[in-house]
Amino acid sequence: MSFMCLLKMHSRQIRSLNQFSKVNNFTKRTITGVLFVICVIGSGVISQWVFTGLFLLVAIGGMIEFSRIVNKSGAKVHLLSTIVTGSLAYGLIGLVLLGSLPVWTLLLLLLLIPLLLITELYRESDHPFVNVAVSLMGIFWIMVPLALLSGFFNQSEGPAWLHGGALLGFFLILWIYDSGAYIVGSLLGKHPMFPRISPKKSWEGFAGGAVAGMLTAYMISASFIEFKLWEWSVIAIIIIVFGTFGDLTESMLKRSAGVKDSGNLLPGHGGILDRFDAVLLAAPAVFIVISLLRQIAAQ
Repeated sequence: MSFMCLLKMHSRQIRSLNQFSKVNNFTKRTITGVLFVICVIGSGVISQWVFTGLFLLVAIGGMIEFSRIVNKSGAKVHLLSTIVTGSLAYGLIGLVLLGSLPVWTLLLLLLLIPLLLITELYRESDHPFVNVAVSLMGIFWIMVPLALLSGFFNQSEGPAWLHGGALLGFFLILWIYDSGAYIVGSLLGKHPMFPRISPKKSWEGFAGGAVAGMLTAYMISASFIEFKLWEWSVIAIIIIVFGTFGDLTESMLKRSAGVKDSGNLLPGHGGILDRFDAVLLAAPAVFIVISLLRQIAAQ
């Protein structure tokens, strides 16, 4: 058998293995996604407290991944103090949004900087203020947005299943947008949006995901009736735009540290930050819009 024949056979085998790997990864991604959906929807339906507690664990996991990544970039984040102060911030925001603490207690968030600075006094670090700045960024980028999700629940009177409508609608639009972008981008993606940051994220994928997200907003407007169709459409646009930038932001973080995935906790997705990157920027923006819409409706 000639050398060229062997080379062609080897090339076919490599292509077959790559195709199998893509299918296997998509299967893992789908299974993990389904289990994730069950956990999120289940916790939201059971109780706001259960949901808030579950996402505290998610936020802590995200902070652990964040600390590992930035430590590779040169900063030295003190993991224990960052998790403790971040959990305090999460707890304060969550309890205020659940109505268990008065709003004025949010003033305690002003103690975050002093607490982190005091911690740095007891560490022998060459760049204490850089460490504090990075820790604060992690808290306000990861812990605070995930805590704001507790405010998506509707505390007003009405059918119990509608109390979590805004939260479920938010995740449904985000999930289906992300899935649509992944599928369309994998099949048709040719024009990268940010090749310097994420070469695989394409304009074709963005367009396909955006269509899927807007269709989801149209469909859920008939069930989650707290918001009208045009309001769900505005929410969907915000989710799509900020979710995309959230994905790119996390890619920028990983690229700066030279890592492929933030972790390996979620098969087919990577780590917690890989799965929740879009949520981290979309949640605060949507929280603001939802709060404004509710305030207008109450007048």
